[in-house]
Amino acid sequence: MTLRFLTAGESHGPALTAIIDGLPAGMKLDVDAINSDLSRRQTGSGAGPRMKMEQDTAVVLGGLMAGRTTGAPLSLMIENRDHAHWKGKEVDPFVIPRPGHADLTGAAKFGYTDMRPALERASARETAARVAVGAVCRQLLAQFGINVGGYVVSLGEITADLTGISLEDRISRAREAETGCPEPGAAQAMKKLIREITLNKDTLGGVIEAAAIGLPAGLGSFTQWDRRLEGRIGAAILSIQAIKGVEFGPAFDNTRQPGTRVHDSIQVEDGNLVRPTNRCGGLEGGISNGEPLIVRAAMKPIATTLNPQKSVNLADGQMVDTKYERSDFCPVPRAVVVVESMLAFVLADALTEKLGGDSIDEMRTRFAALKKMRLDDFHMDNTTHIWWPE
Repeated sequence: MTLRFLTAGESHGPALTAIIDGLPAGMKLDVDAINSDLSRRQTGSGAGPRMKMEQDTAVVLGGLMAGRTTGAPLSLMIENRDHAHWKGKEVDPFVIPRPGHADLTGAAKFGYTDMRPALERASARETAARVAVGAVCRQLLAQFGINVGGYVVSLGEITADLTGISLEDRISRAREAETGCPEPGAAQAMKKLIREITLNKDTLGGVIEAAAIGLPAGLGSFTQWDRRLEGRIGAAILSIQAIKGVEFGPAFDNTRQPGTRVHDSIQVEDGNLVRPTNRCGGLEGGISNGEPLIVRAAMKPIATTLNPQKSVNLADGQMVDTKYERSDFCPVPRAVVVVESMLAFVLADALTEKLGGDSIDEMRTRFAALKKMRLDDFHMDNTTHIWWPE
């Protein structure tokens, strides 16, 4: 791995922090663009009251001088404004685990006598730091004409028909939609469904699709299991709170089709190798193939519900109802930027791995020399070989 990052901080602690290591020197960094993505994480249908309290902004603490990266680790901090309401105050013991959350498993792993530490660190509040990291990686990718965007495909039983809408239009329209869905009819139905689920004191899940446009061929590798790009992207996206499934392209639909209707034929047009379809989602054999990379993430309804669920008080062993902790009703629209951010990180990592170089100028020179999907770029000797001599 060429790029890496760590986050630290609790949901109601003083701040969230992130450190990104491996960025090239000389890249101009737009902090306002980071804050724009942080704002996207806080707006949209289905948000809970916490979103009205926090107005996230990132402060760069290291690795940036005169507005450009230095090659040293980049350090970011996001203040938790709600911390003032918790500082110095006694907090009731948290001993009733919520089904579907990390309360019980966290206590089993770390031996907590109060489950508050599990709630605080496992909370989706942590994704604010990931979005800040992703915004930095998005700016690195943009240096090479690579754009990462996303949108909501479905909420509950409502699925948008995106036929005929280009990827670019899907991404731009989703930015303007409160539900994150680029198709107006479905977006309106989703908004109504979110209102209904809120009135019913329940939660709602859905499917997010993210795409990378302008990605070159040759990122990732099939030579080892942990270098395959599907695996790296899948692990990153599945690490997001409440994400329980990932597919590339229409992977699950493909299982219902014969192979001749699934794979993307290779054709030549004006010396370029082109694909009339992209059913593989831009990845073949763990390597990007030059087509748009498309990944879908399934987000379950989150575990914290106003309507109580059955659980057990671990302090006295009595079966009781869960107690409500402030949360969202439908986090899917706000999670779009989180999925984008994790995809941007993995792709930025794969790109720096492919190009090498310590500065952005070195990377640009090497990027220009990458093999394109042109017939002339492939030099086959067209002769017989003895691959394993006696």
